[in-house]
Amino acid sequence: MPTILYALGDPWRLKIVGQLAACSEAISCGDIDVVHEVAKSTGSHHFKVLREAGLIRMMPQGRRILVSLRRGDLEAHFPGLLDTILQTYQRSYQPQARSGDS
Repeated sequence: MPTILYALGDPWRLKIVGQLAACSEAISCGDIDVVHEVAKSTGSHHFKVLREAGLIRMMPQGRRILVSLRRGDLEAHFPGLLDTILQTYQRSYQPQARSGDS
């Protein structure tokens, strides 16, 4: 559990997990938004931390690497944890309406 919470404690990694949670199937590393927003070495580090924590699965497919969230495994070991964290993340990062806006 501490390793999972550490991995999800970083905003960039939480963003990766949030994007993967919205996908119904594995996606290419290059299709993940964070990859284009940070240095390549930083992106690789974030994927490594998530993989070693057991949050994601990385599968080579030709010249690409497909990434998927290990939702089933996480749900089996920690029921409701991932959904709770992602719901909190989505609420805290949604743009707030400014006063006076309709």
